[in-house]
Amino acid sequence: MNEIPLVLFLWAGAFLFAIGFSMLILKRNAIFVLMGVELMLNAANLNLIAFSRQDAASQGLLLGIFVLVVGVCEMAVALALVIQAYRQFQHIDLGRFKSRN
Repeated sequence: MNEIPLVLFLWAGAFLFAIGFSMLILKRNAIFVLMGVELMLNAANLNLIAFSRQDAASQGLLLGIFVLVVGVCEMAVALALVIQAYRQFQHIDLGRFKSRN
């Protein structure tokens, strides 16, 4: 069976990272920004796993699992912050947040 070349994994990771970065920059909704950050983390994971597949002595798989766990923890905290912001401001549009002084 033929193996998939490393370059294809790197291109897929770059494509996912570009989509996540564009969502982070262009979107104003907090949920879409969080989705963009998660896509960027998954693109980094894809590259780590691809490099660990290339070299068996590499610790890419372990780093990939670590990044995945950190991303899940980050999303849990970020969603809690978004829920609290929605309760206080009644919207999650990042451009409309203002303090109530």
